[in-house]
Amino acid sequence: MAASMTRGVIFIHSAPRALCPHLEWAVGRALGRGVNFEWADQPVLPGSRRAEFYWTGPVGTAAAIASGLHGWDHLRFEVTEDATAGSDGGRWMHTPELGIHHAQTDTAGSIVVSEHLVRTALERGALDPAEMQRELVLALGAAWDDELEPFRHASDDAAVVWLHKVG
Repeated sequence: MAASMTRGVIFIHSAPRALCPHLEWAVGRALGRGVNFEWADQPVLPGSRRAEFYWTGPVGTAAAIASGLHGWDHLRFEVTEDATAGSDGGRWMHTPELGIHHAQTDTAGSIVVSEHLVRTALERGALDPAEMQRELVLALGAAWDDELEPFRHASDDAAVVWLHKVG
């Protein structure tokens, strides 16, 4: 039986310059082929670099990529995997201060909070609405989003490549 294929994006939001070739190697290992990123300076954190890389591979590849990147000091990244007809999508976010966060995503890329996480939030917050809110905010990865947002905006000035339908 052939593996179901999917695609995703790797966002290296900030990495020390010396770490860049090691990150390419780690991603290449997860993808089973060599990769070269187009690195750019990260203006939010002088001396660091940023890159975006679009990938295709079997379902589960994003988890392998995130595992390969996890643990490097001073690294901020996100890895996404698109949902397929037979699998959920996912989003992995990492910051040096918070560590790694994983969330399931739907076909539009929105985070899906599972029934289990909702039930846990309801149980823990049964007598304390603030605790319920804290649990749900944690499930959504809000702290990671808040920390990564300034780094994401660095790509707003990146060159845009327009694709046109031919034929």
